[in-house]
Formats: sequence, C-alpha cells, structure tokens
Amino acid sequence: MSIAGDLIRGHTDAIILARLLRGDSYGYEINKMISTLSSGRFELKEATLYTAFKRLEETGCIRSYWGDSGAGARRRYYTITPEGRLTCEKLLEEWKETKEIMDKLLETEEWK
Repeated sequence: MSIAGDLIRGHTDAIILARLLRGDSYGYEINKMISTLSSGRFELKEATLYTAFKRLEETGCIRSYWGDSGAGARRRYYTITPEGRLTCEKLLEEWKETKEIMDKLLETEEWK
C-alpha cells in the first residue's frame, strides 16, 4: 500500500532535517533513504525535494557545498545548521502533537 503524498507532503522539511541530523548527504541519497525507511511506500518527487532544499537553504536551516563522491562525480551535499537543528526540534514537536491529536480523533473504540 502506498502512502498518500498529501499526508506527508506538509512534513517534507522535517523529514529532510531529521535525515541531515544523522550527517551530511546529497539529494539522491536522502530520497533513497526515505524510500528504504518507508519500505518503498513513500518517495519525494525530485522537484519537491530540490524545492525543499532551496527553501531550507534560504531560511538558513541548511547549507550546501560541492563534494566528490569518490568515483569522480561531483555532488551537491547538504549540511544542517544550528538554526536547522532548532527548526527540526520544533517541527518534530509539532508532529508529535499532531499525531497525538489524530490518534484521538481517529479512535474507533467506543467510550466506556
């Protein structure tokens, strides 16, 4: 079963920042990890991913730099900034609150 993009799309920044908390990475690698962790049920479209990188860079949450992959290819890597760490913490707290509310709203067990 594939996850509806609308359910996750609003959390793209949080997903990217959370991945970058684990270390610097480049777009394809981040998207591959998202696909792997979701067992192939979710993948960001390339345009969505790079629009998010641009937005996060403009707001000072991430920085980019050019690096070599070891196979001679140059890749644009992204690193999280201190501002990005704070933003990620805030977004994760918002996610936890949203999840808690949704769990309550979707509870189907009758009141006792």
